[in-house]
Amino acid sequence: MKGKPLSFRIWQSRQLYLFLLPAIVMVIIFNYLPMYGVTIAFKDFKPHLGIIDSPWAGLKYFDRFFSMPMFTVILKNTLLISFYMLIAGFPLPILLALALNSTRNQRLKKLVQTVTYAPHFISIVIIVGMVNIFFSPSMGIIKNLLNAVGLFEGNLDVLMKASSFPHLYVWSGVWQGLGWSSIIYLGALSSVDQSMHEAAIIDGASKFQRVMKIDLPTILPTIVILLILESGTIMNVGFEKAFLMQNSFNLSTSEIINTYVFKIGIREGQYSLSAAIGLFNSCINFIMILLVNQISRRLGQESLW
Repeated sequence: MKGKPLSFRIWQSRQLYLFLLPAIVMVIIFNYLPMYGVTIAFKDFKPHLGIIDSPWAGLKYFDRFFSMPMFTVILKNTLLISFYMLIAGFPLPILLALALNSTRNQRLKKLVQTVTYAPHFISIVIIVGMVNIFFSPSMGIIKNLLNAVGLFEGNLDVLMKASSFPHLYVWSGVWQGLGWSSIIYLGALSSVDQSMHEAAIIDGASKFQRVMKIDLPTILPTIVILLILESGTIMNVGFEKAFLMQNSFNLSTSEIINTYVFKIGIREGQYSLSAAIGLFNSCINFIMILLVNQISRRLGQESLW
């Protein structure tokens, strides 16, 4: 089979390729065909002329974006929140999975799993509503608790402070996704050979040593692959949550690329400019995933290709 032509090998496995065909068609229709619309980033797009007949503008809208006063602000905010989310949110599911895998109390394990998984199924709108209720300046739960124990007097101005937005955004996201993100690591830990743990116990290894020497190396390839995938979405800070949490007080730290694209494109009708900004965002993500994948390969770890 190895020396046979590609067409012959495809025909030999035609049943498998037939199963693959619907997925390929779906990807082409919904992922590749719409990419033709990216050309409006290089055109003076006029809706009545359409994409094809609109005149070419070259890099005009990229130059405009890079020279805008908001360029530095939204790029800084997007990178700050993205790296903050990666640093805070990526290691915690790993630690939770290792802790759950090491516990002997199965009832406690199931309880913790249920409690940490549940927030994943809460919608973004509800999450933002909960944040607003908890941190309400006058009637918020956090404010009332702090007043009750004498740690704080007066109204809580967390929602009014621009510096508080990244912390509220990131940690509410960590709380929501912690348990769900740990599932894949728990699945990887299930492949650990228990005889290795038994041998380590006989040798006198502590639970912490077994986690560090057996469990962690087992899931390291999974960690690396997920880190590479996460790096490919480093600029894709969630639009819905950021937009819903925005207010006139925190706009200096909550305005990110995705919300700015929405305002420029949908509200103001500057379609070419918004397409140029979105394309710039996608290019940064593409460069990041290539860079992290290359670094992983050079370090001798797993890689996507």
